Amino acid sequence: MKKDNKETQLKTRYVEGVGRRKTAVARVRLAKGHGAYLVNGKSLKEYFRLPALQRTAAAPLENLKLDETYDVSVRVKGGGVNAQAEAVRLGLARALVILDPELKKRLRGFGFLMRDPRMVERKKYGLKKARRAPQWAKR
Repeated sequence: MKKDNKETQLKTRYVEGVGRRKTAVARVRLAKGHGAYLVNGKSLKEYFRLPALQRTAAAPLENLKLDETYDVSVRVKGGGVNAQAEAVRLGLARALVILDPELKKRLRGFGFLMRDPRMVERKKYGLKKARRAPQWAKR
């Protein structure tokens, strides 16, 4: 983002960060508050049922001890639940950096600002999957 866009975003009620993983896209809105965490209109524990996914999605706030400082609102779509949780983590980390640029070094140290570029390889014609060839028959 451009510098002037960041300044206008800081003056608004919330800061937004976008996170992506595989085909999942998460738009994370971060606002001053007291720890509310909504994902697609549901609570974090309601949307991500597994505790491991809950920890993944909330990791930037937990590791920086900012759990009770911000309200988080997330719109996430596409992909599976694991990719969605990781997309939320990236979007949340990016929003925190916009809010406070001094957190960037710590978040980078945790690995939260790293976009995972791995995607599913496309299927090629003449093959059954991306690389799987049809079974060879001698006769």
